[in-house]
Amino acid sequence: MILTVDSNFIYISSKIKAMQAETTNCQNCKNAFIIEAQDFDFYKKIDVPPPTWCPACRLMRRLAFRNERYLYKKSCGLCGKSVMTTYAPNSPYTIYCDACWWSDKWDAVSYGQVYDPNRSFFEQFEELSKKVPHQPVFNLHTTLVNSEYTNLVTNLKNCYLIFNSDYDENCAYGTEVESSKDCFDCLMVDSCELSYESVNCQKCYRVMYSLDSEACSDVWFSKNCVGSSNCFGCINLRNKKYHIWNEPYSEEEYHKKVKEILSSETLETLIKKRDEFARQFPVKYFHGRQNQNISGDYIYNSKNTHDSYIVTGGEDNRYCMWLLVPPVKDCMDFTEFGDGAELMYETITSGIGSSRVKFSRQCSVNDREVEYSLYSRSSHDLFGCVSLQKKEYCILNKEYSKEEYEKLRTQIVEDMKRRGEYGEFFPIATSQFAYNESSAFEHFPMTREEVLKKGWQWCDPEKRDITIGGDILGCAHEGACEHHCTTGFRVIDSERNFLERFQLPLPRLCPNCRHYDRLQYRNPVRLWSRSCMCTKPSHTHRGGSCPNNFKTSYAPNRPEIVYCEQCYQIEVV
Repeated sequence: MILTVDSNFIYISSKIKAMQAETTNCQNCKNAFIIEAQDFDFYKKIDVPPPTWCPACRLMRRLAFRNERYLYKKSCGLCGKSVMTTYAPNSPYTIYCDACWWSDKWDAVSYGQVYDPNRSFFEQFEELSKKVPHQPVFNLHTTLVNSEYTNLVTNLKNCYLIFNSDYDENCAYGTEVESSKDCFDCLMVDSCELSYESVNCQKCYRVMYSLDSEACSDVWFSKNCVGSSNCFGCINLRNKKYHIWNEPYSEEEYHKKVKEILSSETLETLIKKRDEFARQFPVKYFHGRQNQNISGDYIYNSKNTHDSYIVTGGEDNRYCMWLLVPPVKDCMDFTEFGDGAELMYETITSGIGSSRVKFSRQCSVNDREVEYSLYSRSSHDLFGCVSLQKKEYCILNKEYSKEEYEKLRTQIVEDMKRRGEYGEFFPIATSQFAYNESSAFEHFPMTREEVLKKGWQWCDPEKRDITIGGDILGCAHEGACEHHCTTGFRVIDSERNFLERFQLPLPRLCPNCRHYDRLQYRNPVRLWSRSCMCTKPSHTHRGGSCPNNFKTSYAPNRPEIVYCEQCYQIEVV
């Protein structure tokens, strides 16, 4: 990302942008937002009208259809087996267990219905969705071994309560855990092993209570360390050994001192001390490496990707999130996951070679030209379909010839445009999940009253009759929070063995509350325009304030010292 350019160039380019861009008001939050010239080019390429909701509200709307971590027991509608599912017991949707859903014992086309031009398309789709069986969770179940209590995952072995993760073994209580082994209570870790309560770490081994670190081993209570080992309470270190609170020690002194600290101070005290110590050091304005021309946060190995969040291997994307499996190319408003996807728009949890999937959810494996659909697989030319596999030219699950399909699709699009429906994702009121069950609640929290006032769903905490004692531990929140606190929880054997191995205490919070505690260490999905805070005379700007400006997910009222790329590299690397 270029941060310093000639002032005349800025003036000229902003005038050109102003001539081609368009400012409009969001139909949801009513705030003004800009549709850029390149956005219009994309909409023209995939033949959709420009959006009427701003990027943040569009993301919230998609996330409202994504229940990541709240699991229930429900019976399969075909075989009667009790299965884990994201659908609450009182949900009106029919679910089939994985074995039944993927079997040839039923045909989703048999639920097909004829389109009625006198009624809202969204209303008709919702009727179909309540009739056609859904998957219990969105996993590639044939790639899972002893990993039943998971969701949005592939290729797991011996994992428990792992979400939005892939290629893991012996991991538990994690989210966005990729290619890792024996990790517990982690968020956004990749290629890590034997790590605990850590956030945004890559290629780390035995890293505990640490943040934003890479290629480290035996590091505790640290932040933003790279290539370091045997460090405790350290910030911004590169290729260091035997440091405590950034001070060097001999190997013998280091181990003695660490043992004394761990025996005399509580975990809560050490975490607080880590956070206070970290505020004395600068942070780079975004998290990421090996990028070219990007804006957003947590972006890696990407090019021409803007206003995006948690992206690896993306190119020519905008307003995207959770693109964890590369490559992903030429997409907009695409949330989770990727793997060869391209030309995706207003779509969530889809990918694996799919192309031109619009306004859809959970579509995977070589889908193309799919619109307003759910749970499609290896299909093309679908409109408003649910749970179709290897089908073509279907509308509301009814099959047509190619000519009939194209004619009827054109009619439906025109009808939807007249009603203000086409070009918009599904209304939040039609989500299968309550707002506070969905990922929208994590990133765009709202009160119960605010949600119900909008006509959206809310689920009140389940009353639990749990006796604390023996194998059941009590959560310190005692159900008083809004994080689906379970009030009581068990410690699984692999977790207990891990804690005993590293002489760590049992957790005080239930898994849900621990997850929300970790979220405070991940920056929000919002960008602010800010200036570099560096004033050091030894840097290239030679005293005074650095002139570089940038977009950052560090809000202006946060305590961190935020640097541009150049100043950060001089100061830290």
